[in-house]
Amino acid sequence: MSNSSREEMVGGAVTLGLLAAWALHDAEELAAMPGWWRRNLPALRERYPAVPEAVWRRAGSVEPREFAAAVGVMAVIVTAASAAGHATGGRSAAYQTALNAFGLHGLVHLAQAGLARGYTPGSATSPLLVVPFTLWARRRLRRAGVLRTTRPRDLALGLGLAGAATVVSHTVARRVTGA
Repeated sequence: MSNSSREEMVGGAVTLGLLAAWALHDAEELAAMPGWWRRNLPALRERYPAVPEAVWRRAGSVEPREFAAAVGVMAVIVTAASAAGHATGGRSAAYQTALNAFGLHGLVHLAQAGLARGYTPGSATSPLLVVPFTLWARRRLRRAGVLRTTRPRDLALGLGLAGAATVVSHTVARRVTGA
């Protein structure tokens, strides 16, 4: 099979599917986050006293409208990465980095649920959607011959970029909402 015909197998399900999977995952977070923090923050503070008070204060002070605005900013970032992936048949480094970051983000949610000893916002869709979609999309990219080699430093970069995108989205959201 030639490279050009192999590349045709990577389509919207793989590339734009990242945006769809992200939207479903973040819908869970949007629905659950405000009430979950109110109910769980006191117990988490008690269970993890080594966490600086400033972290707890910030976590507990994110208002629902700020969180929703931050999700909106992140939607722009994920849309751009998905569109870049779609335009390049999955070859885009931005798309593949975002895909890897999405999968790692799902694993972080599972670790958070373990630390919280129960449900955390995002932990329901992570094992059912985020991680499986990421693995499936990577397999499709690999079969099409367009998956970039992923090294540990690439994973660290993906997590770093996901963290940076989160900080940027919350910073913009705070400015937009005046929170």
